[in-house]
Amino acid sequence: MRILFAFLIALPVSGAISVPVWAADDQPAAPAAPEAPAAPMTKQARLDKLFSDLKRERNEKAAERIAGNIWTEWFQSGSASIDLMMLWSQKAMDNQKFDVALDFLDQVVTLQPTYAEGWNRRATVHFMMKNYGKSMADIDRTLQLEPRHFGALSGLAQIMALTGHKQSALEAWQKVLAIYPMMRSAQDQVATLSEELAGEGI
Repeated sequence: MRILFAFLIALPVSGAISVPVWAADDQPAAPAAPEAPAAPMTKQARLDKLFSDLKRERNEKAAERIAGNIWTEWFQSGSASIDLMMLWSQKAMDNQKFDVALDFLDQVVTLQPTYAEGWNRRATVHFMMKNYGKSMADIDRTLQLEPRHFGALSGLAQIMALTGHKQSALEAWQKVLAIYPMMRSAQDQVATLSEELAGEGI
């Protein structure tokens, strides 16, 4: 099992609300001033709305689309150079050149230490290299920056399961479901681990 990255394009939705202009004391109403465009939502506000929608959504496919939009927000670093290094790291990962990917990601987290996805991507590379201790350290940093990062929590759950810590793995998957209730893999893992732990008398 691996952590999946969804590259989808978010379609921003904005709406302006018209406010009527009332005249006072029977005076003619002044012409309405041109309506100022609505201020664009901040990245944090967009994420908050997406996470709220994700928690409420009960259609699996619709939830996957919302999750994809969350990944899109996470991938936006706000820096062209960081974005480029993230792209290069992904290409290196695709070609199994994990050392090269790490070189790029080391630069990403050094140049922009508050960019959660840089840490999560590096955690993923360490996971693929079976460097579980280093992966967990980067997962911890990711979750400090974005506690709702269901990708990082999924990675943590997988490491816990692979290292024989089933109860911790179950708890991590349960945290994933609290954020993303319709994630099928998390549902399956919670069911499987719950049965295994019950069978072991834990």
